[in-house]
Amino acid sequence: MLRPGGPFRFTLLLCAAVVVAATSANAESYFQLRKKVNANTVRIVTGSIEDTAFRIGADMSSVLDRGDDLRILPIMGKGSLQNVTDILYLKGVDLGIVQSDVLTYVRDRKIHKGLDRRLNYITKLYNEEFHLLARKQVRSLKELSGRRVNIGTPGSGSTVTASIVFQTLGVQINPTNYDQALALEMLRTGKIDAMVSVAAKPTDLLSTVRAEDGLHLLEIPRTPALLQTYLPGRLRPDDYPKLIPAGSEVETLSVGAVLAVFAWKEDTKRFRNVERFVNAFFDNIAEFQKAPRHRKWTEVSLQASVPGWTRFPASETWLQRRLALARSGSGGGQQDQQLQAAFKAFLEKEAPGLAEQMNQRQQDELFQRFLIWAKENQ
Repeated sequence: MLRPGGPFRFTLLLCAAVVVAATSANAESYFQLRKKVNANTVRIVTGSIEDTAFRIGADMSSVLDRGDDLRILPIMGKGSLQNVTDILYLKGVDLGIVQSDVLTYVRDRKIHKGLDRRLNYITKLYNEEFHLLARKQVRSLKELSGRRVNIGTPGSGSTVTASIVFQTLGVQINPTNYDQALALEMLRTGKIDAMVSVAAKPTDLLSTVRAEDGLHLLEIPRTPALLQTYLPGRLRPDDYPKLIPAGSEVETLSVGAVLAVFAWKEDTKRFRNVERFVNAFFDNIAEFQKAPRHRKWTEVSLQASVPGWTRFPASETWLQRRLALARSGSGGGQQDQQLQAAFKAFLEKEAPGLAEQMNQRQQDELFQRFLIWAKENQ
C-alpha cells in the first residue's frame, strides 16, 4: 500500500502542475482566439430574405470580407423600425440598413428619445419606390379614404412610409397589417381595396401582377410637404411590363435606404471598428457596381446627403480627404462643370418645375438618379 508522501506526493504535484499549465494555456488560447474573431468583425442587420437589403448585405460580405483583417456578418432583419432598435440596443450589432424616413416616423411618435443624437448614417445606399396597388374601381389615392389598405407588417419599411404619406396627404384609410404575399391575394379577391409595398423596383411580388387581374398602380401626388422627406420617382413599363401599358408612366415617390450606425465616440473600440469598415467600403465602391452585384449599387452616391441625418465622422473624414485629392488633381474643375451642366439637364427632364421647389440638399439627393439617367442616355 502506497503512502501519501515521498515520491508519490511529488508525482501528484507534478501531474497537478501539468494540468494547471495545460488548462492555463488552453484558456489563454481560447481568449486570444475569441478576441481575434471579434476584433475585426462588423455585423450588419439587413432585411428579410426577399428584400433588396438582404442582397446588399450579402454583396458587402462578398466584396469586403478579408478574413481576420475584416469580416462582414450580415444578419436578417425585420424592417426599418426594428433595425433601428437593434442598432441602439442589440448587443453586437454595428450597422443596419433602414429607410431614411424612419427618423421622421420615430420622432413624430416619440419612440426613441434623442434619436437624432444617437444615430448617424454612413452613406445613402439606393432608392426604394412607393408602390400603391389598387383595384380598378379605385381611381385615385383620395378615393382610398375609409377603405381597407394594407400597409405591411408592423415596423416594416412599408408601414413607416405609408403612415407618413397618408397622414401628410390627409387621407384616413382603414389600415391592415398583413404580409405582402397574403395582402396581394386578398387584393385579388376583393377583401382589401389596395396595398402598399415600398421596395426597390422591380419587386418580384408585383412582377407577377397583370392588368387583366383588375388591378393597377395609383399615382402619388408630389406635394411640397412630401418632397421634404421623399424624392420623386417613376414606375415605367419596363419595370412592370404586364401591369403598366406601353407609353405610360406612374408618378410616385421614392425613399432612400440608409446604412445607419450608432453614434459611437471617436475614442472607442467600436468607433475604430466601424471606421475600418468605412474605409474599406468607400475605397472599394466601384467593385460593388460591377456584375454580378445587385443593380441597385449603381444608384449609390457616397457624397449624397440625407436630410435630417448626421453623417458618421469617419465617413465625413473619408469624403473630405477624397475631395482634397480631387481638387489637387488636374482637370477636375472642367469635369465638375460638365457634371453640373448634365445634372441640370437631368433635373429639367426628370422633374420639370420641381427644381425651383427644392433646396440644394434635396437636389443633392437626386444625384444618384442622375447617374442612372446619364448612363441610359450616353
